[in-house]
Amino acid sequence: MVYLKDFIESRIIAAVQELLTGRVNGILSGFEYSIPVIEFGGWQGASSVVPVISLTACERSEKERIILLEAYSLTIAFSLPEMPESELYCYAYAGALSRAVYDDPTLGGVVDRAIVTGKKYLQPKKVNCGEGWGLIITLRLTLEGMEK
Repeated sequence: MVYLKDFIESRIIAAVQELLTGRVNGILSGFEYSIPVIEFGGWQGASSVVPVISLTACERSEKERIILLEAYSLTIAFSLPEMPESELYCYAYAGALSRAVYDDPTLGGVVDRAIVTGKKYLQPKKVNCGEGWGLIITLRLTLEGMEK
């Protein structure tokens, strides 16, 4: 019987969630400012933020196909309400996540290599219009020898 946890995609998402709620929250707690913690579940408020994680398979080069290298693109999207501190929070989350991936590029042994490939900061189009700040971080994940 095959379980959901047996798929590499499920293990990758679980590893990223663990990285965010563990190491990234640990880094954020060391800052001099109080930054909302990252949580997963149905609740988001002033003291926590719930990012959205999206995983897609990347197009592979001929070399990657020959050496059986799987490549994934993972996007982590943060949505923050419009507050004076929201811009600072975006920079803090981006910096903490970059540091956590640098410290553990294998995501606890789930992938062979993870690197941050992009950070996009989204500010509200108009001030005080109800639209919040956003942060989109993109990672490239590679795994060797996945095909049979």
